[in-house]
Amino acid sequence: MGSLAIVTGIPSEVAFNLVPATVYGTAFVMLYALGHLILPRWRWLPLAVLLLVPPSVVWFLAAGDGIYSAFQDTNWIIPGGRFEFPVFSLFLGNVHAFEIAVFNQVFLIFLLAFAWCRWRGLDAPGRFGLTLLLALSVGSMPLLSSWDALVYAPAVAIFLLVLLLSGRDRSTLVAAVAVPALALAIYLPYYLDLEPAGIGGIGWGLPPTDPLAFLAVWGGFLGIAYAAIARDIRRAPVALAVAVPALAIGYTALAIVLVPLAYLFLRRERSFADLLCIAGLAVLALCEVFYLKEMLGGDYSRFNTVFKFYFDAWILLGTGSLLIAGGWLAGRRSVLPRASRWVAVVAAAALIAAPVALEIDIGRGLLGIDYPPESYHTLDGLAYLDATRPGEAAAVDYLRTLDGDHRIVEAENGDYGYYSRVSSFTGIPAILGQIGHELTWRGNGAWYTERPADIRAIYEDPAEAVVLMEKYNATLLYVGEPERERYNVRLPDRGLLLVYDGGGVRIYERAG
Repeated sequence: MGSLAIVTGIPSEVAFNLVPATVYGTAFVMLYALGHLILPRWRWLPLAVLLLVPPSVVWFLAAGDGIYSAFQDTNWIIPGGRFEFPVFSLFLGNVHAFEIAVFNQVFLIFLLAFAWCRWRGLDAPGRFGLTLLLALSVGSMPLLSSWDALVYAPAVAIFLLVLLLSGRDRSTLVAAVAVPALALAIYLPYYLDLEPAGIGGIGWGLPPTDPLAFLAVWGGFLGIAYAAIARDIRRAPVALAVAVPALAIGYTALAIVLVPLAYLFLRRERSFADLLCIAGLAVLALCEVFYLKEMLGGDYSRFNTVFKFYFDAWILLGTGSLLIAGGWLAGRRSVLPRASRWVAVVAAAALIAAPVALEIDIGRGLLGIDYPPESYHTLDGLAYLDATRPGEAAAVDYLRTLDGDHRIVEAENGDYGYYSRVSSFTGIPAILGQIGHELTWRGNGAWYTERPADIRAIYEDPAEAVVLMEKYNATLLYVGEPERERYNVRLPDRGLLLVYDGGGVRIYERAG
């Protein structure tokens, strides 16, 4: 995304707010291509997977919540975890790894669908190109969002095995071997330098998910899945027994998932939509039993397991369910021949109007930010500084004009606060940023251990300030309101040159 901003010349503070639109716009194109590949009509229906909300949102709205409150209440409806669905991520503008990776998830799903539908009709160059694209997509997942790789790598391996068993030709076997090999080779420098941390193994045995909360999230897609297997249940009701062990030990949500999972798996002939539903249901079933051990413990031991894997399950199960629903609609004679077209037009008009029509108060006060109360509509992510912190805005503007290779010292104070902000606003590296996530996924190593104390010493110990700045090759020292709140600022008389003083902010440059 940063490269796109550089190539197009879009300022970073604007490009940041264009990331969600870029990601979702690309994903919409892929979802429509998927619908066009599989459905004769209602081809736009898969796009709804990124726009639908869980049933709980409707419930909270009916209870009197605003849209943002209904979204937030749904985020925390699963005890011990967080559930963020795509449309909420879009509203929030959450430029998080798992959201940026959405376009690649959907791209991979389309490639798999293309292989499922067209593999036998492709010539040798076509099969090679598709194999290469599959490897490119799968191999990039650990770089974009490593949680996705844990879901899609085995899913692609199983898919290729199914394709091999159904095709049984040499090219399919070559593809099954080449995709993982190329996925590793394309990104080999990344994997050679990778030092994973943060996950301490696989745990199990946590209390089961409240089935009502589970249905409040997944009831819509599960309703379609159960409708899809209704005939299978009538033909072979004995398979319902798959739910008995889970019910016996109190895992009702798991039992709810196992029934459609079993019936779809036992089908002799499966559609691509069935495969997506199987993958999504399998993710939900595994999340009921297992979790990845990480920094968070106790009641929140499976926080990120639910957070990240539920998002993937929403894409897989949601897309599969909507393809199934699209097949039903396409197979029925329309009462109004152009109804689907008009529904699409209305949906498109609603999407265009939504940003203007919906006054959603998102994040006011978040990170110590107090947005201007009225008429704040802009793509400029730094515009709020001019209205709320003009002194800081002017200092940031000054820093952004500097030439040369600089490093800056600024206050740090963990995550989710108005600290470590200058490096973000200017692009000038700091000694330490908001480090909570770094500690979670990289571990508390030598890179971190001394830095908080060294930063404090730079601000509070005149005898050590310049020496420690040299240690980190820091050329600039920033003193604003957060620095004065965080530290007892006492700077040396020598070694620092005051280069900026205005609006309550002072910036010093290290001499020499």
